[in-house]
Amino acid sequence: MFLTILSPVMLLSMPGGSEWILIILIVLLMFGGKKIPELMRGVGRGIREFNDAKSNVKSEIEEGMKEKDSKKEVTQ
Repeated sequence: MFLTILSPVMLLSMPGGSEWILIILIVLLMFGGKKIPELMRGVGRGIREFNDAKSNVKSEIEEGMKEKDSKKEVTQ
């Protein structure tokens, strides 16, 4: 009974070594050797933009907290 509940979870686990090799081969066949660097550049740009946006949001939140603290000190 318990194993039947866990079997869908096991299907979604991280792939092992042989699965990664199969995935890489399928990607090579689908995109070809010339398109993969372009694809990875796009992924890199996306990750960089995400990290920039994340750091901007973090700095804005920190500035807002400092501003709130400074207003609190002035009113006291």
